[in-house]
Amino acid sequence: MTFERNPGPPAEHVPIPNVQPGQEPTPVQIRLQILSTEHWSLLASRGLAWNESFTRAGMYLTTLSGSIVALSLIGGVDGFNDPFFVVALVVLPVDLFVGIGTWLRMGAANFHDAIAVAGMNRIRGAYLEIAPDLAPYFVMGVHDDAPGIGITMAVPPGTAPFVHLIAGTPTLVMVLNAIVAGAIGAIAALRFVGTGAPVTVLLAAGIAAIVLAVEMSSARRKIVRGQRALEPMFPTPHGDGPGA
Repeated sequence: MTFERNPGPPAEHVPIPNVQPGQEPTPVQIRLQILSTEHWSLLASRGLAWNESFTRAGMYLTTLSGSIVALSLIGGVDGFNDPFFVVALVVLPVDLFVGIGTWLRMGAANFHDAIAVAGMNRIRGAYLEIAPDLAPYFVMGVHDDAPGIGITMAVPPGTAPFVHLIAGTPTLVMVLNAIVAGAIGAIAALRFVGTGAPVTVLLAAGIAAIVLAVEMSSARRKIVRGQRALEPMFPTPHGDGPGA
């Protein structure tokens, strides 16, 4: 089962209706039932997103490792002549396509994960409105802004955003994509231009650096757009922690 969605319109900001004078508020039991149902729905949806991210990353690594093994066997038998270059220039672009698709899909899954976490934080906040005495027992965030989402995602306190980004699987996929692109450029240069080893290494490094820079720039823009789309309704008061 995969987690696939068609792109839809941005979420609308629906005003929260206030209880009018003389109107009975929703009973606590019904509120808890509705909140619990939504909570479990978000948990299941988040699980699907995580499952697809791991599946797509594993598929990419399996495809890439299989291609490298096949190329090494062909090169050992053929002596790295024309058949090796032909197979490499056919297989490696396919690997790069799989890698780019994996990276794009993981970005969409991460955005969905952030939306689900923000929703669950709002629900926890609603739980505390119903039973504020339970606040000491909540270890996850109850606010839907960046600090609250970071608490629920278990981001270590004081960790620089750059450190958190380079430790993520999407960054690993980005680096592998850049290396594969550099390898394609180096193999093409060796076969069609006949460049020497120093020039080939520099060319491969340059292509890899350009591809990585483009991917990082695109990821940064997507993160900024995602942060703007997630407008917090219940921001974290200064000095609050989990369950506060």
